[in-house]
Amino acid sequence: MAVHLLTGAGSGIGALVAKRLLARGDELVLLARDAGRARALAEQLPGAQTLVGDLSEPGRLSWALSHQSLPARLDSLVHVAGIVDLGAVADTPVNLWESQLAVNLVGPAELTRLLLPQLRLTRGQVLFVNSGAGLRTSAGWSAYAASKHGLRALADGLRAEEAEHGIRVGTIYPSRTATPMQERVFQQEGREYTTAGLIDPHVAATTILAMLDLPRGAQLTDVTLRAE
Repeated sequence: MAVHLLTGAGSGIGALVAKRLLARGDELVLLARDAGRARALAEQLPGAQTLVGDLSEPGRLSWALSHQSLPARLDSLVHVAGIVDLGAVADTPVNLWESQLAVNLVGPAELTRLLLPQLRLTRGQVLFVNSGAGLRTSAGWSAYAASKHGLRALADGLRAEEAEHGIRVGTIYPSRTATPMQERVFQQEGREYTTAGLIDPHVAATTILAMLDLPRGAQLTDVTLRAE
């Protein structure tokens, strides 16, 4: 039985991955931003354990986790949580830059740092759910894309640093996917939401599980997922 720690399990791709892992009998630990969210996740995903730690406050993660019982064994850390606020550079206030960089980049970096001792023991893996915006940038996407380009650099650097410990590091770059987060993006763009041309989130979840289940001896480092 493998043990996974997952962020972003409340909806979208993260929720589907969590359900699939639980259904096959794996052990699952979910990171929640506060106690209320932890209770909601426990009800939504029976059998999963929860930890409380807010990715929007990376500097407090160490303190928060030090007051909770971390899993003694950890086979994978799967980063799915993310936020997006669109806007031109001329119109984006500093707080929106800071919030996206915190949740999408600095928080995952700090959480990874805190859990590396457990991952090294199992020669586990870290998986980052990035975005097509982590590979290219469009007008109005500068802050979000900057956080995702940084996440790509984090994954590449971590892979080089942790190879000696046998830790595999992978990134998946889905293009637009039919999730509540994408529905919010459509609202920000002033468009009516439609799933036409979007990736089915079940396909993204299946791809993530395939990356987690790849036998030792190879690793999927970068997987780009596009709609047909």
